[in-house]
Amino acid sequence: KSIKSVLNQNYKNWELIIFDNNSKDKTSSIIKKFIKDKRIKYYKSKLLLNLYHARNLALKKSKGEFISFLDADDWFVKNKLKKQIKFISKNKNINIIYSNFFLFNQRKNKKKIFSKKMLYNGKITQELLDDFKMPILTTLIRKKVFKKYKFDVNYNIIGDFDLFVRVSLEEKILSMQEPLAFYRLHSSNMSSRRLDLNISELENWVNKNKSKKKLKNFNYTKIYRKIKTLKIKNNLLMGHKIKTIKELIKSP
Repeated sequence: KSIKSVLNQNYKNWELIIFDNNSKDKTSSIIKKFIKDKRIKYYKSKLLLNLYHARNLALKKSKGEFISFLDADDWFVKNKLKKQIKFISKNKNINIIYSNFFLFNQRKNKKKIFSKKMLYNGKITQELLDDFKMPILTTLIRKKVFKKYKFDVNYNIIGDFDLFVRVSLEEKILSMQEPLAFYRLHSSNMSSRRLDLNISELENWVNKNKSKKKLKNFNYTKIYRKIKTLKIKNNLLMGHKIKTIKELIKSP
């Protein structure tokens, strides 16, 4: 479905870099059905890599002026590329844009719009720290951005957050309120399946970055609150006896 959503784009001047991260499933056999299309380039890693190492390697294979990301369980609406390229072309000083999207609940087979509130625009570092609403599948980024910025391969879950916060310190970012992609919710989503890893990566990120010159003047209250909430969820999932939610939120 992800591949078909690219093939069905009404903007046709694209290349699709498929980076197979040493998968053991039916990925290669599925891709063989589409490989006759010369715009599709397939690469398979000999080793299982960290997600963000794989992203960096896939970026090196790309030749286009703009980059969009699409993980294998998500998909684009058919006019995503056309609308975003038109939008960013009108804003020549902008190097990164993003959009709203649909959350698709696989179990219930239902979709809902992610944000009914207006998305953030401009220098949005504090907004990203407070409430990260910029999933990578909704973005369109000028490739020149990646000459300066790379994904941090030390992360497995929050690498997108880390990259966009760093970019936001230097770049204005614009949003499109229209939903242009679908994010699939299912039991294998790593961010929900590995809450412990999500927590440790966020804690590591805050401890490493909050005292840096460019980031020390921002407010970290809401990101600390998010970490506490994730700990509560993780404890509940693990079946641990915990304090009440109010007590945990108030505790240091």
